[in-house]
Amino acid sequence: MVPKKRLIVSYKNCEPKVLQAIKEKYPLGYGDAVIKIDKPNGDFFHAITVDLEEISYLVKVDVKIDNLSVEDFDKHYGAGEESEDDFEAKENVDPDNIASTDSNFDE
Repeated sequence: MVPKKRLIVSYKNCEPKVLQAIKEKYPLGYGDAVIKIDKPNGDFFHAITVDLEEISYLVKVDVKIDNLSVEDFDKHYGAGEESEDDFEAKENVDPDNIASTDSNFDE
């Protein structure tokens, strides 16, 4: 048995048959299938895998990495200013009034 040929290709340069194979393998998107590939020089890239009959592809994909500092995150999305006591107080609130004293489940 002859081993499959293995190729690394950018998503931007994929042939239509490879793009179709990606759509079939990852019908809901490939976000959870992305792997990080470390290169010998210390650089890295992100990729997904897809196999065709004759070739196994490692397809380079672009990944947006969240690199906001904590301060920038707080500035854009609001600082978490609740204390632990505030959190515990909210945790014990019954917004739907499910624990009503009118119900008697022992009957």
